[in-house]
Amino acid sequence: MWHITLISVNISDEDSKNCLVPSSRGMFVFGDSVPCQGSVLQRSVAAPGNQPQPQSPEDDDRKVRRREKNRVAAQRSRKKQTQKADKLHEEYECLEQENTVLRREIGKLTEELKHLSEALKEHEKMCPLLLCPMNFVPVPRPDPIASCLPR
Repeated sequence: MWHITLISVNISDEDSKNCLVPSSRGMFVFGDSVPCQGSVLQRSVAAPGNQPQPQSPEDDDRKVRRREKNRVAAQRSRKKQTQKADKLHEEYECLEQENTVLRREIGKLTEELKHLSEALKEHEKMCPLLLCPMNFVPVPRPDPIASCLPR
């Protein structure tokens, strides 16, 4: 079921010529002018004199060839798009695997760094070279783990 709402708007005589309004004959016109031949509403209901002309066999053949050519081109385009998407998905999978391997390696190296840092701290406590008063005064070192970890 269609519902039509009519709205009353005050417009000047100059503006009324540019408005699409219903006429008494059931057609839409611009202001006081003749019915609009090119309007969307007029085009939706074809007048009896505007029927399409019958096409010749050559026109039909041309239309069929053009449609076939378009169909083949569309298939080619869809196939190319699918191949591109498949390639991107494969690349994504490879990058995900590489990322996982690299994250594991980061974890192993971080653990090794912690272990070696702890071993160095234990060694520094009893190292005869560091304990000898003849050596330089020990200088505090920055934490090696904090400086190497990703932020």
